[in-house]
Amino acid sequence: MTTLDAHASTNAPRIAVLPKPTPALVESITRGGGVTVTDPAEAEGLVVDFALDPAVLELHIRDGKRARWVQLPRSGVDVFLPAIATRPDLTWTSAKGCYAEAVAEHAMALILTLLRDLHHRVRATSWGEPAGRSLHGLRVVVIGAGGVGLETVRLLKCFSTQVTVVRRRPISVAAADRTVDVGRLGAALDGADVVVVAAALTAQTRALIGSKELNVLAPGAILVNVARGELVDTEAVVAALESGKLAAAGLDVTNPEPLPDGHRLWEIPQALITPHTADTMQMRLPRFAERVTENVRRFARHQPLTGVVDVASGY
Repeated sequence: MTTLDAHASTNAPRIAVLPKPTPALVESITRGGGVTVTDPAEAEGLVVDFALDPAVLELHIRDGKRARWVQLPRSGVDVFLPAIATRPDLTWTSAKGCYAEAVAEHAMALILTLLRDLHHRVRATSWGEPAGRSLHGLRVVVIGAGGVGLETVRLLKCFSTQVTVVRRRPISVAAADRTVDVGRLGAALDGADVVVVAAALTAQTRALIGSKELNVLAPGAILVNVARGELVDTEAVVAALESGKLAAAGLDVTNPEPLPDGHRLWEIPQALITPHTADTMQMRLPRFAERVTENVRRFARHQPLTGVVDVASGY
């Protein structure tokens, strides 16, 4: 029996960390009233660390004979769906909502940079001509009403923007001016100045934004994607930027990702690309540890867990 196993108690839930215990997650489990064990076969709950390759999660959970719950480290669960499909009997929770503030902050940084023409000025070697627009009063469409989408709406309303939220179901978002379901995406985008993509990647949302959607935006519109690259048709964005239909695009995620050297997007000055850094590991770890503590505490008390994955919907 290991030192970690020796501390197990009959009252504390036994939690294993995959692929192996790390100090931050062991501490978070302890704060939640759980005990960390090293053998997944002995664990009631499994916490997946960022270090685990999603492709091998299925192999690990096969050993979890006593497991009833798996905590995933990411907000989006698309890469974990094969593992989830093999163990639908388990309760799966994601980190949705954990990183909303950081990602929404990055979305706002991209929006303001593009509107203020800073993506051009950072490369400038001469004084140049005045350029830039204010965000105040613009028509903004936020696609997705998860944690990132809702936090982005909150920040946007500080700028007196007219915000429309597009979501799977038309459940009203109180802070938005209008909420519509995804079936009305085209109408919502018609005449929009700014589009923020913050939706989960599912079979239904793949390539949600393409040429048809980009063509109805207002002249000089900008596109920001802080969700998944596959939500947007890359070639359609390239064409819209090159033709001037899109004034600019801020992409923290791309398809393919990483974006290969020599890709056309790198040569387009109106494209501002950040390497999936809306939430860096430094930002993620403390928030994920908080989620683990919260859910271990709930698990120990037989309370509903936070961030439960809707397996049928894929997020």
